[in-house]
Amino acid sequence: MQTTEQLINAYYAAFNAGDEASFMALLTDDVVHDINQGEREIGKTAFVAFWARMHRCYKETLTDIVVLTNATGDRAAAEFVVHGKYLAADDGLPPARGQTYTLPAGAFFSIRGGKVARISNYYNLPDWIRQVSEMPG
Repeated sequence: MQTTEQLINAYYAAFNAGDEASFMALLTDDVVHDINQGEREIGKTAFVAFWARMHRCYKETLTDIVVLTNATGDRAAAEFVVHGKYLAADDGLPPARGQTYTLPAGAFFSIRGGKVARISNYYNLPDWIRQVSEMPG
């Protein structure tokens, strides 16, 4: 059985590889997803739709990942740096012209049955908007 730290590292490895099947296999069917400065979504079906939108609008790689876990392994946190390219306009956000961005970010996890049951992502949205608005295409 893998540790919580291994689970979270596998989650980010699948994200960085763009491996949707491996990524989704790490989630509970009723996964709760708290989107940064957005709505809470529940269930794998909603997460699959989120994944599709993310991969249509953004190309991101996460680096400098540090994972912290509690003693029982049912909670975790991660800090990382997002290196991205804005590919297509996302609803309510500035126009996309292939702008690049770099942001520190973090996430909190709840773990159940060896899978991710909740993910809450955090980053500085105003900083991201500033970066993609100021950068020429």
